[in-house]
Amino acid sequence: MKFSENWLREWVNPNISSDDLVAQITMAGLEVDEVLPAAAAFSGVVVGEIMSAEPHPNADKLQVCQVSDGTERFQVVCGAPNARPGIKIPFAKIGAVLGADFKIKKAKLRQVESFGMLCSASELGVNDDNDGIMELPASAVTGQDFRAFLGLDDQIIDVDLTPNRSDCLSVAGLAREVGVLNKIDLTPVEIAPAAVAIDDTFPVRVDVTGACPRYLGRVIRGVDVSVPTPLWMVEKLRRSGIRSIDPIVDITNYVMLELGQPMHAFDLANLSGSIVVRMANKDEKIVLLDGQEVVLRDDTMVIADEKAPLAIAGVMGGEGSGVNAETKDIFLESAFFAPLALAGKARSYGLHTDSSHRFERGVDATLQEKAVERATALVLQIAGGQVGPVVHAVNEASLPKAATVVLRRKKLDQYLAMSIEKALVTDILTRLGLEMIDVTDEAWTTKVPSHRFDIAIEADLIEEIARIYGYDNLPSSMPQAAVNFTPLSESKTQIQVLRSVLVSQGYQEAVTYSFIDPVLSKQFLPNIEPVPLANPISADMGVMRPSLVPGLVKAYLYNQNRQQSRVRLFETGRRFIGSVDALEELDQQLQIAGLLAGPRDGEAWYHNGEKVDFYDLKAHVETIFALNGGTKPTYERSACEFLHPGRSADIFVDGCFVGLMGELHPQLAKSLGANQPLYVFDIALEAVLNARLPEYKAISKFPEVRRDLALLVDHSVPVSDLEKVIRSSAGDAFKNVLVFDVYQGQGIDETKKSVALGLTWQHPSHTLSDEEVNNSVEKVVAALSEELSAVVRG
Repeated sequence: MKFSENWLREWVNPNISSDDLVAQITMAGLEVDEVLPAAAAFSGVVVGEIMSAEPHPNADKLQVCQVSDGTERFQVVCGAPNARPGIKIPFAKIGAVLGADFKIKKAKLRQVESFGMLCSASELGVNDDNDGIMELPASAVTGQDFRAFLGLDDQIIDVDLTPNRSDCLSVAGLAREVGVLNKIDLTPVEIAPAAVAIDDTFPVRVDVTGACPRYLGRVIRGVDVSVPTPLWMVEKLRRSGIRSIDPIVDITNYVMLELGQPMHAFDLANLSGSIVVRMANKDEKIVLLDGQEVVLRDDTMVIADEKAPLAIAGVMGGEGSGVNAETKDIFLESAFFAPLALAGKARSYGLHTDSSHRFERGVDATLQEKAVERATALVLQIAGGQVGPVVHAVNEASLPKAATVVLRRKKLDQYLAMSIEKALVTDILTRLGLEMIDVTDEAWTTKVPSHRFDIAIEADLIEEIARIYGYDNLPSSMPQAAVNFTPLSESKTQIQVLRSVLVSQGYQEAVTYSFIDPVLSKQFLPNIEPVPLANPISADMGVMRPSLVPGLVKAYLYNQNRQQSRVRLFETGRRFIGSVDALEELDQQLQIAGLLAGPRDGEAWYHNGEKVDFYDLKAHVETIFALNGGTKPTYERSACEFLHPGRSADIFVDGCFVGLMGELHPQLAKSLGANQPLYVFDIALEAVLNARLPEYKAISKFPEVRRDLALLVDHSVPVSDLEKVIRSSAGDAFKNVLVFDVYQGQGIDETKKSVALGLTWQHPSHTLSDEEVNNSVEKVVAALSEELSAVVRG
């Protein structure tokens, strides 16, 4: 809302500067967006009077005027069509400065000297009117400084109000705030009931009393709409961003800005039967004041007569019933509309007016009669006329009721982090307009004024106290709370560490939906019946995921379709296995899953872009398990449906199954559209995070002894079985076994394979002798032969 500082100071005039006033309003929660001067900078302009105007001897469109400044006359050549004797105008004398650097000098126009300039409103930066010189009222004192006459040493303050503070959408409302902030009284305009001169009324009927619980109207006959609106009113409207139209419309706009009550005036001659406040009939039409024809909906409230709609209630009047140049009699209306009844209606028709802006946010439900009387007084003062009685249509049951709110001392002190004196709190609440019903040391019981419908609960009163007391005066302190730190267990690896390790391996964390396509679920895990959703978001999100792998594969395909071939993704989350008939038993185990595809390294000149394989995946899995203090997983051939049967493995920790890894089955990958092998792992998160406490073991000072064995075994025997037998039979000094070669081919039975193993022994207390090592080797070979039919190759 824009308003004139001078107009505000007519209501309340604190002894503070303009800058301090602006800062004070902002700090009270009414943010000031902009402060602009009321007019352009100029000096040396006075009120002049044209004493005579003669045609220019050498120019048809110029006149030679004699202009008085109250003490002497000056000859001025003027081209304005409205220059004539007897009018008062802004007169820029020689030496006057207009704008930044335009200085008025003695001039000669077509051989006639001119000593000054008669100014238009646009040349003075007052408004955009440049059709002629600006005409001033006859009451203007000749010779008076023009800036002082029009009060142009003023500022236009633009306040950006929050929707809950519509009580400040008026000069009266802003004055209330400034008065409270500075502890001074207001000097509002005096509003007395107009003397009723005629008995004429116009009938009013309200069919929607819930949406319009109060509607007031008054007939005023014999108004003269040809008289000009007083310059003081035009200026106040201009500085509030409203253009002057005619005296009646200007008065209704002025009262809206002054008191906050939107009003409208109908041409009485264009009304038929009675005023009816009702809901529009579907597809009913109205031509608005802006010339726009609107097709109304049946959820729109209208002001109508017995024939047709006259206005969209609370938004805009109709063209056919508005005041015009022929108007002699008017019907002045003022109403209260429930905010919810008008919410969004203006926007739904592509409109936004000053009236709708106020009514949608809320107007004081007791203001209507006061506004009618104020507007009546201004109409009589400016346009004359005879006044009839006010017609009331009121439904008391639907009017807002004054709320009673209790403010507790304990809560006030708690929220403000300080204690304000009881008398000061009472004073602030009283100056805000709240009625004190009961005041004790523990609480204030208050009745909220009709203009503050945003105050409904205790927190609202606390906020008001804080605003008026001053946010800068409240103590600033850091919040304090007792925080009990949970110790980090050494037996648990932190998930953040796990994520960091995977990121360091080139992975990126993904977050996929817990819901997947039932078809996709069956493609991956045909033997598991997924848990269906009762109300799925869409058909392709119909079941809970039994594994995290399908989601990661879909994420890979999304990247593949965007020319991203090197993809490394991981995700932590729950997988859901169970029955919809026993949801309390639903297995919702936390998993960590990953996907690996594409080149092993990023594109570069120093390598050939080799693709990742099963062993890259295995290395990453073992890196994850290495975090938990040395727990080494073991592997067995996997029978998982969605993995390659020869390039996959089940993962075990301490003999318990914890997950799986391997290449996605080629047939499945092809059916999904993958253009390269995909490697995935899916492991129980708990198995990865469970850590072993470190145990100190002295490092042996004695050398290691290694023996290599080349064993011929059946090709179906997994290396893990060989390792188990070796570890169980190699003795206490045995340290490690590694596979350094596997061979199948020429020279070996096709049902066999050759596995080369390196076995290492190291004793903590002495150097092992050849005899000790040979004995251990013999025991290992015997155990391998007995349990796995392994033969040492010669």
